[in-house]
Amino acid sequence: MSRKKRPAPEPEEREPSRAGGALVLTALAGAGLGGVYAASPAAAVGVVWVAGAGALWKATRSVRHAANPAPPPVSEGAADEKPQFTIVEDREGHCTVKWQKRGPATAPGTEG
Repeated sequence: MSRKKRPAPEPEEREPSRAGGALVLTALAGAGLGGVYAASPAAAVGVVWVAGAGALWKATRSVRHAANPAPPPVSEGAADEKPQFTIVEDREGHCTVKWQKRGPATAPGTEG
């Protein structure tokens, strides 16, 4: 009796590792920088500064939204309320917080 051979399972195709790609790019950049340093140490320092400035510029430009976005719009009816507190500068460098009760705002000059 002969056994039937099972077909060999196909190997899974995996994507190359991103860390491996980063390692290869870092090694290539290091080799290039080494070549520039061998030619001129001052030029190598300049290359490092330019690369750092470019990386910083790219990092700052990639931030799409502000870290502190605008506050949400005022809910209906909330605009008619007085602020809960007021900050008053009594003298230079000294501020006092005056608390107020919440309630409907009145027009100026009509306070009772």
